Amino acid sequence: MGMRPEDLINQSLQLVSPPATYGKINALLNHPHSSADDISSVIATDPTLTARLLKVVNSPFYGFPSQIETISRAITIIGSQELSNLALATSVIESFKGIPAELIDMNTFWRNSLACALIAKKIADYAGQSPSERLFIAGLLHNIGALVLYQSVPELATKALQQSIKNDEDILITERRVIGFNHTDAGLALIKAWLLPPLFESVIRDYRRPQQAQNFSIEVAIIHIADIIVRSDDPMADIDPDISASLNLNQQRVDELLQQITDQLDDLSSVMTS
Repeated sequence: MGMRPEDLINQSLQLVSPPATYGKINALLNHPHSSADDISSVIATDPTLTARLLKVVNSPFYGFPSQIETISRAITIIGSQELSNLALATSVIESFKGIPAELIDMNTFWRNSLACALIAKKIADYAGQSPSERLFIAGLLHNIGALVLYQSVPELATKALQQSIKNDEDILITERRVIGFNHTDAGLALIKAWLLPPLFESVIRDYRRPQQAQNFSIEVAIIHIADIIVRSDDPMADIDPDISASLNLNQQRVDELLQQITDQLDDLSSVMTS
């Protein structure tokens, strides 16, 4: 029997289970009687995460006029859900820090992922999709399976990329031939192992072909568009007109989006990946 994507997750100490503190935070968020103090107490047990969260909250990305010195204060200002999302985002980035630079430019990968996340959140706001914060996380994670491959089977992942470029072939097809499965499969295995919401499974599975999405079709379409905006020199030419029309998106709005996130992206990528 060949290797399965689940095997990659199970063999990695960094990936086999969700970031412990995030799991506890999420459990508290879903508990009707939990408080901000409960969440703050859980985060306080993880000094590294505490430091990372305070670093982000005090960065120019948020631009608060005074220093925020405690997690409880951060929760009061940005809310428990936003802090939970930051905890997941910083934990995911930390989980893949060991990938060598010669395999993949991690700064570029995370910058593109953060750009997709910021754009997706903006589009969700335009489209009245609430809470839009979940689209931020979906944008951040939409291509996470690529990192699972580079961390777990780096030689095969590199071989697949080289063959894909040489043969001008869809990377998903090449990966399936070389590895036995592709980075979409690897991303889905990670989401399931970490017990993350079904939204993220749908996004990872279908963002390249949003018309086929059976669940969360609007959210999948938003990530599809955000991904194109990040990668394309002429996004509106590459986006299906029916999809852009369904989200009230035109060239002017795309230009506004890119202008709005420029400074945010510099600030956020700097603080999240340093």
